Amino acid sequence: MRKKKKEVGGFKMSRFRFNYKNKNYSLEVKECKNIFSQFLGLMFKKNSKSLLFIFPTLKRLAIHSFFCKPFIAIWFNENKVIDIKFVKSWRFFVKPDKKFNKLLEIPEFDKNFLLFTDDSRKI
Repeated sequence: MRKKKKEVGGFKMSRFRFNYKNKNYSLEVKECKNIFSQFLGLMFKKNSKSLLFIFPTLKRLAIHSFFCKPFIAIWFNENKVIDIKFVKSWRFFVKPDKKFNKLLEIPEFDKNFLLFTDDSRKI
């Protein structure tokens, strides 16, 4: 994974590259590394780029979609996809089956949303 970083509104913008089903993807994302940005995530956002949550160790945390528009959640162990789910609004407890250290949230109004809708389990 190579990243080009630039600051936009306090978030680090970067290019996140990964391979899934023999296809290479390169998405522009906002990095969420601190607890505040990770807590807020997509909450209350009408328009947002995809968010990449980066954790220092492997975790198995649950996410929620309170105050969020629907989104695709893609969990990674390093750059290997371990789970993909379509998350509807107002879901309380959504998590993958395995531990992860990166989470990519792609909101429904993002141009990359349709790339993964067929591969996601609806939650």
